[in-house]
Amino acid sequence: MPKQLKTATDLDQPITPEEEQLLTSLRAQKWEQFYGQDNIKQALRIAIQATKQRLESLDHTLLYGPPGLGKTTLAHLIAKELGVNIRVTSGTAISKTGDLAAILTSLEPGDVLFVDEIHRLPKAVEETLYPAMEDYALDIVIGKGPSARTLRLELPKFTLIGATTRFGLLAGPFRDRFGLVHRLTYYLPESLVTILDQASKKLEVKLDQKASLAIARRARGTPRIALKLLKRIRDFAQVNQIQVVDLATVTAALNMYRIDEQGLDEHDRTLLMQLITKHGGGPVGLTTLAATLNEDTGTIEEVIEPYLLQIGFLKRTPKGRVVTDVARKHLAKK
Repeated sequence: MPKQLKTATDLDQPITPEEEQLLTSLRAQKWEQFYGQDNIKQALRIAIQATKQRLESLDHTLLYGPPGLGKTTLAHLIAKELGVNIRVTSGTAISKTGDLAAILTSLEPGDVLFVDEIHRLPKAVEETLYPAMEDYALDIVIGKGPSARTLRLELPKFTLIGATTRFGLLAGPFRDRFGLVHRLTYYLPESLVTILDQASKKLEVKLDQKASLAIARRARGTPRIALKLLKRIRDFAQVNQIQVVDLATVTAALNMYRIDEQGLDEHDRTLLMQLITKHGGGPVGLTTLAATLNEDTGTIEEVIEPYLLQIGFLKRTPKGRVVTDVARKHLAKK
């Protein structure tokens, strides 16, 4: 029996080091290999070209949107296109201003500093970034009380690229300091098919077109999930000695792991069914819904709800969450 596949909701969770290595190997290395988000790519390439012609550093850039859409990949491509080094960190890794100072002072002129989950930066660190972003200077307070004094360190001109899934949690003054702000959106199945076809070649998986489309339709509009599903299906095919992954193989594998044709898993269906059976379909407040599901509100808001809202299965109203008729019809077929 093959090892159990992660559910779609699990696939939204932070990835393991092994999966990170897999996704890194499949990550686009050139602009031409990055599929989808065409308007953002065009805007970024124009900004990069203009920056290089003026021999300046690129404006600070903020990329936001749901997880798994390519924010990290875009940051690496920007640095590569600029011909500079990229320093990668996260909002949770920079806990105090000293951490930030150590990173900023180690940068070379023109370098890119990529901060993932930038909305998780502590307030003090965020405020320390203000002069660093505007004036390329770092103000450090030495001492305490009346004898305290401020020391200003000059920094090399650098580009801060921030990535976040919670744009609204960034303070207004912080957002305003980014010259380029782009929102990544969910992918259409056709774009995901192209990504899957390229990844299947690297993974040495024989995948026919109908199989690619079936995976794409269950990938929740997210390249990261599409690639993870492909990896699990590869395992399924290998264990069952299937040489060519076709539509029947994909359907059998994902049905066995309870991921339906809309990409919904048990967590999604449970939320919708609980809303219907215990609350008449809503409206239900977030706290009540979390208590009903025995989940924390953050998991519901950040992991389960976004895709259900995107495909029109769930609505947020002033009075609470409501299950739509489209969702009811889908569940009735199960």
